[in-house]
Amino acid sequence: MQLWCTACLLLTLLDILWGQTLSTQPVPSPSQMQSFQAEQFQGEWLVLGLASNTFQKEHRALLRPFTTTFELTPDGHFKVSNAMTRGRHCNAWSYVLVPAAQAGHFTVDHNAGPGASREEIQVVDSDYTRFALLLSHRQTSSLTVVRISLLGRNWTLPTGMMDKFLCLGRTQGLSERNVAFPDLAGNRAQDGIE
Repeated sequence: MQLWCTACLLLTLLDILWGQTLSTQPVPSPSQMQSFQAEQFQGEWLVLGLASNTFQKEHRALLRPFTTTFELTPDGHFKVSNAMTRGRHCNAWSYVLVPAAQAGHFTVDHNAGPGASREEIQVVDSDYTRFALLLSHRQTSSLTVVRISLLGRNWTLPTGMMDKFLCLGRTQGLSERNVAFPDLAGNRAQDGIE
């Protein structure tokens, strides 16, 4: 009986420390996706949330809604194009994902030349029509940058996806202060949209 009480107390304390309820959803493991359907994954995605070990509280207000488009090339690579509106300006950037040996794993080609930091991206989970979870590790000279992207084909997520996103962040050592969501209201106010 004492062991049971101790276990319950530990779970409750963890719950309080995280400030959230524990999820009964299975936690996606970074190696969970056994097959990857590139043709189904391509197309436009909305970035619904980002988490990174480089994010601080002050960065949350900077994230605006943006899209990321995956275009499959004849050689099996993905050309990735991003577009984010800031006020009346559109910032755009792109890169190429080169497939790795394991399904859903890619190396990023930034065309930065020799000595550039190495980045690997993995599609952790996706149903191809509503959501996708991506995990990125980029090694710089002094830090491994971890980034998790929650993508959706529209602004509505299936039940449990937010929990999967947050749980994946926890498995990577991230906390709620490392999570940012696009500021929809702030973007509308800046653009004069009601």
